[in-house]
Amino acid sequence: MSIATVNPASGRTEATYEPYDDGAVEERLVRAEHAASLWRATSFAERGRLMVGAAQLLEAELPVAARMLVTEMGKTYGSAKGEIAKCAAAMRYFAEHAGSMLADEPVRTKARDSRVVYRPMGPVLAVMPWNFPMWQVTRFAAPAVMAGNVGLLKHASNVPQTALYIEDLFRRAGFPDGVFQTLLVGSDRVEAVIADDRVRAVTLTGSEGAGRSVGAAAGRAIKKSVLELGGSDPFVVLPSADLERAAAVGVEARVQNNGQSCIAAKRFVVHDDVYDRFVELFVQATEALEVGDPMEPATSVGPLALEAGRTTIEEQVEDARKLGAEVLCGGYALEGPGWYYRPTVLAGISPSMRVDSEEVFGPVAMVYRASDSEDALKLANDSSFGLGASVWSTEPEEQQWFLEGIQAGLVFVNAMVASMPELPFGGLKRSGYGRELSAHGIREFCEIRTRLVS
Repeated sequence: MSIATVNPASGRTEATYEPYDDGAVEERLVRAEHAASLWRATSFAERGRLMVGAAQLLEAELPVAARMLVTEMGKTYGSAKGEIAKCAAAMRYFAEHAGSMLADEPVRTKARDSRVVYRPMGPVLAVMPWNFPMWQVTRFAAPAVMAGNVGLLKHASNVPQTALYIEDLFRRAGFPDGVFQTLLVGSDRVEAVIADDRVRAVTLTGSEGAGRSVGAAAGRAIKKSVLELGGSDPFVVLPSADLERAAAVGVEARVQNNGQSCIAAKRFVVHDDVYDRFVELFVQATEALEVGDPMEPATSVGPLALEAGRTTIEEQVEDARKLGAEVLCGGYALEGPGWYYRPTVLAGISPSMRVDSEEVFGPVAMVYRASDSEDALKLANDSSFGLGASVWSTEPEEQQWFLEGIQAGLVFVNAMVASMPELPFGGLKRSGYGRELSAHGIREFCEIRTRLVS
């Protein structure tokens, strides 16, 4: 099992790490169990003080941390800086609000006192992906640790420096030993960690296949799991929309993070009345994107994080082309070092094509022509996924109709789908279950107990 930093912009291996052996994993599980017994008794005020300290460290080290993200997974430097800042803001948010989110809830009954209380579960395993290597971990860790849990991170094997940095960040911020630890192990070791009695729950952000595996392992162990899986998010454009803004935001929504985001807009469903004009604007904006060195300020789109990921994109696009899709722009890998792929727009998509049913994890957009609003809603829901959706309309009744009708965990009107600490994040259908962020997310890894005094 290879655990290594391979720079996607050059293909060069920057650093390699030996996976932890069974003894090293056991040592960290012992440490986590001990830390959990102490950390759960720590006050919200003290937890919050330490979490703010971690945020301050992260903010002070922003340029260095951002460069690390660029090196490990190829996101642009501007995007990496934004990710780091967002993590610090989330840490501050949960440091401030965790106590009120988890306050006891009195319930009126015939008893003298009855209430619902929230208590930490203990060690929680987080299996995290590489695409937002700092944010994905933070949106688990900030609420879970503030709730009194301790974290065990099994990060993606291509971002080991980020994984170790996060562990060290918590240590340097003053958190007790064992409150947050990284496990440098391969995916083949995850099931054994889940099965260990000291691990109380598991959360995963990743592919549908990984979700099935982790969910099954948690089920066998009768443990709580939260799964945030893939998405094939629709971006619906209706006749009343501001087409220029919709096209500009649509391109950003598709190529954010070099197109490697579960909540990136992927299927552009456009009403027939405005289809031609929107597609014209959309293709123009896509063709204008600057692809290149992710450290350069002018770069809009950097390389894909993995060579295998670019190969999959090439195969998906070629499959669509052979089956009759029209390539409106792009549609090819760039020559030279690194795993670059030209941003692409496909039209004429049919159900027989892989891009119609699979998540396309790269800068490739599919446009669909809808005959009317009902057809647009049908096309938007015609997916096994249900993570996010964006709807563009200025008519209030139409907005409400789509807000109620779209089958997605997050529906944004006249805006790009995004995650934020204040709102719950998660999907429907095969996009997973459970929620992250907000009061809903922090309670996912709490024991909900009923207390009554007669």
